[in-house]
Amino acid sequence: MNGILERTLGIFELLAAQSDGIELAAIADALDIPRSAVHRLLTDLVRCGYVRQSREHGEYMLTTKLVSLGLSFLGNTGIVDVAQPLLDRLAEISGELVRLSVVDGSRLTWVARAQGARQGLRYDPDMGSDAQISCSSSGHAWMLALTDEEALALVAQQGLGAPGQFGPNAPTTLQAVLEQVQAARQRGYSMTHDTYTAGLSAMAAPVRLPGQPPMGIISIAGPSARFTEERMLALAPQLLDFASQMAAASRASPFFNRRPPAAGRQPIYAP
Repeated sequence: MNGILERTLGIFELLAAQSDGIELAAIADALDIPRSAVHRLLTDLVRCGYVRQSREHGEYMLTTKLVSLGLSFLGNTGIVDVAQPLLDRLAEISGELVRLSVVDGSRLTWVARAQGARQGLRYDPDMGSDAQISCSSSGHAWMLALTDEEALALVAQQGLGAPGQFGPNAPTTLQAVLEQVQAARQRGYSMTHDTYTAGLSAMAAPVRLPGQPPMGIISIAGPSARFTEERMLALAPQLLDFASQMAAASRASPFFNRRPPAAGRQPIYAP
């Protein structure tokens, strides 16, 4: 990493994955940046309120300032206002975790959720993370609305992930990804078992208006022991119906009305 901006963003991303904090030397080693340069950047980030030290000469960690910026942005877009009532209703019907992810360029980011499980096993991950397109149900639902070439371009850009990083059924080749996407395309929604996480099943459908690419994805996920294929097939009509309702309601959100370009295509801006 050479540029100041690239180094700063690298520090943010590294600290975001280290909730307990990380020492300066470890940051420098992980990002291959001289320790003196890391110290200067961290000093500026501490001064601006984005980073703090757990103790003097101790680990560095993110403050909530960066999170606050993201939440403020989402609040201003109206995404949560549009989505939450629908997510809550689908979570109540399914009894599982329901999430909304939004398409932003070549990324698919989870931004809202509703937990339907009131007891027993619960799957409840952190929000704000990007979906692994190759093995998540949400990623497959996005790709089913694209051409094979566009879908493969997305996967090639993000990568398949390291073996053992995801579930035992995660596809390990582009051809395997494409086969799952084609099966999802025939159904109109995706279904995965032990691909993103071991012991987890999920299904997802694209949120899109007629003639437009997906603006987001709505998904249902739960423990495989409970969220069986039979259960998913029974919920499929309701998932598709809620995806359609969310697409119609999305007209109220300026974020959704951006009409993002299809994968692999650069947006065209008017002069």
